[in-house]
Amino acid sequence: MRLRCAVLDDFQQVATTLADWSPLADRVEVVSYGGHFADEDALAAALADVDIVVTLRERVPFPASLFARLPRLKLLVASGMRNSVIDHDAAEAHGVTVCGTASSSTPPVELTWALLLGLARGIVQESNALRTQGPWQSTVGADLHGRRLALLGLGRIGSRVARIGLAFGMRVSAWSQNLTQERADEVGVERAPSLQDLLATGDFVSVHLALGDRTRGLLGPAELALLKPTAHLINTSRAAIVDQDALLAALHEGRIAGAAVDVFDTEPLPADHPLRTAPRLLATPHLGYVTQANYATYYGQAVENIEAYLAGSPVRRLPQDA
Repeated sequence: MRLRCAVLDDFQQVATTLADWSPLADRVEVVSYGGHFADEDALAAALADVDIVVTLRERVPFPASLFARLPRLKLLVASGMRNSVIDHDAAEAHGVTVCGTASSSTPPVELTWALLLGLARGIVQESNALRTQGPWQSTVGADLHGRRLALLGLGRIGSRVARIGLAFGMRVSAWSQNLTQERADEVGVERAPSLQDLLATGDFVSVHLALGDRTRGLLGPAELALLKPTAHLINTSRAAIVDQDALLAALHEGRIAGAAVDVFDTEPLPADHPLRTAPRLLATPHLGYVTQANYATYYGQAVENIEAYLAGSPVRRLPQDA
């Protein structure tokens, strides 16, 4: 009897076409789910007879309670090499091997700039007006050249965003708790003396921090109040870094020029969520990692991970320091 493998959150139904699953055909039956399971009960019911799960990024939590309800589960493959919503101790206790895949930083860098440019030039508003016989030119675009790009984080993604900003002729500054002057000099940007200074001087403020105890809620009401009324905020990192209620208030009250977000506290975003109708907001459904090349890596390496597990030699095990 073949093992059963469930691929979760395959919204575009491409998991089995962007990678070659044929090496597993005689040993593994693959079932792809194009919808999202909103609660643990529904997920546990769907996975009751599953031996292997491939999950996308950090969208689906795997707490101890879920592992306890999945006695057949033996292998969990997550895209990326870091996953904060998997209880790794519980996985080990239930005999579940957890593996990851590579993930490129290029797609989120590119989406950051798509959002920033779309926000600055009112692309969605102007395009919609053009297609619906609306006004001919209703916005005045914000310039990039000579303006300050303020980056929270200067890691793999933040540094690449910085270099593109420099190519646009922007003044680029960065801040994080651990940012050194040497790192700022290496990338060629200014090191802001404090978070408060970064926020108060930025024309375009972009978030590129990992979510942790020190960054959760980092931009709350007091911090967002520091932004200039002409400033734009972009978040393609993690929703919980920015207080969502404070952001909504700033947008509704017109205290900032606009915001662009690709990440949300709850995903998929509920139909009645206030962010869906917030003014001055450009929002996308967590597309940061969604490209053909990245998906080919995710699912191609998922196949490799399953093959290696079946051969008795799992690869790319998570957590990496286990």
